Amino acid sequence: MPFNPRGCAMPGLPERLRAYLRELPRGALALLVLELERAFARGDQFPGGEVLLEEVRGALRESGQPASRAGDPTRIFFGALEPFLINDDPAHKRPGRIARAVLSPMWSWICRDLVPAEAKTYNAEAARAAADPATYEQLARGFRDCVVAKMEQVLAGAKTDERARRRLIGQIGTQNAFDDARGLLTIFSAADIFAQIEKSLPAHIRNLADAQLDNVKSLLDQTVGSRPDVLPYALVLTMGRLAAPWQLIRLGVQAAETDNAIRIAGSPYAAAVTIVLSEIEQAVGALKTDLKRGATAAAPSLIKTIHDCARGLRTELDLSGDSPWARRLVAIRADVSKVLKNQVESASGKVRRLLRLRPLSEVPRNSALDPDDVSEAEAAVELVGVCRLYASELAINEMTMRTFSELQHSLETGTQSLLDSLRHAGEGERRFIQSQVDAAVGFCAKVFGPDYASVLAKAAEVAANAANQREVERKAIGAKA
Repeated sequence: MPFNPRGCAMPGLPERLRAYLRELPRGALALLVLELERAFARGDQFPGGEVLLEEVRGALRESGQPASRAGDPTRIFFGALEPFLINDDPAHKRPGRIARAVLSPMWSWICRDLVPAEAKTYNAEAARAAADPATYEQLARGFRDCVVAKMEQVLAGAKTDERARRRLIGQIGTQNAFDDARGLLTIFSAADIFAQIEKSLPAHIRNLADAQLDNVKSLLDQTVGSRPDVLPYALVLTMGRLAAPWQLIRLGVQAAETDNAIRIAGSPYAAAVTIVLSEIEQAVGALKTDLKRGATAAAPSLIKTIHDCARGLRTELDLSGDSPWARRLVAIRADVSKVLKNQVESASGKVRRLLRLRPLSEVPRNSALDPDDVSEAEAAVELVGVCRLYASELAINEMTMRTFSELQHSLETGTQSLLDSLRHAGEGERRFIQSQVDAAVGFCAKVFGPDYASVLAKAAEVAANAANQREVERKAIGAKA
């Protein structure tokens, strides 16, 4: 069944998965579309694949970014940039990364100002070769070589000619136009270096230490050689193979032969630490954005990433002095604490509001709690549990423990009152109290564990049966009267 642009649900795709797709960043959705299309082009088939592809395309359309097709010459041309692309604001430069938002203005500049005749030829030939992936890739590689040669000439001129530099910045139109163009040139011109690194690196590095660390550093030294501009991008490629991305900083420690932050900062591999710090800041920004719009699906993973990276920096590096890196880490921890404070401290209040006993006059007949309110409170309780695991490293220990204690107290005292109310509830209010008890079972599962929640659920079943029996007896007495 094709995707319904009006938003109708598609059969066969769980709502939870659909909601998860709509919380993914645009870049992740675009990459998922690409990989699914490639799988179908290879002839791979899997149950629900077509439905999933259409749903991902729908989520991408809703995010405001059109779904690129596998034959898009622009995307094929920029394919070499994929490991380095991010969805951040292009105004915030990150080492070894290219903002996805700059690709469109860059492509316009290439086609309009840099090599217009060659671009026209490439687009025409690419359209004819769309069905042949090998020919298509060969065309893109040739066009990239042409662009690199011209970019080297233009950037060299702009470096010494202020007028040419201003003209270049105006033509590209991005906030950091010169740096964006230089980053693009660096990646394109070092394609063979990156190919060698990707070929030589293990697919998965569980622990970057000892001989593994020596081998990776030796590989980077040999391949990057005398091109320090390439090293940040090579480090980003390496980080993509690490089970624990923060371990990239060990290359800086290895290069400087010390854990002293000031000495590492003076070594060529200082970029490793800067990249990890930038990754933490990006994760904090993503967490802030998600929590602001009420999307909590990715929050546990983001909080764990922030915690692990912060702990890695503090344990692997000597940050005792007043170094720029130490100040950045302090600022990151303060920012995380600020981001999570309201979310954590509001959890107990949300639970209390849902579970409080209400006078009969406040409960409409046969009503129930709003499922969205319950889901929101459950997400808040789950977030408190996640924060509790990582509280000390993120400077949120005190408020997390206080909130968790409040949740325990509210649930321990409130559930018994709800069970008593359910046991004696009349027909009109029973559904509402049952929804409160069901919500309490879910909250208890996250705070006390599944065993406690299972016992509570059985107690609730007994209470509901008692209420039903009382109602049957009452009706029987009324019928006799």
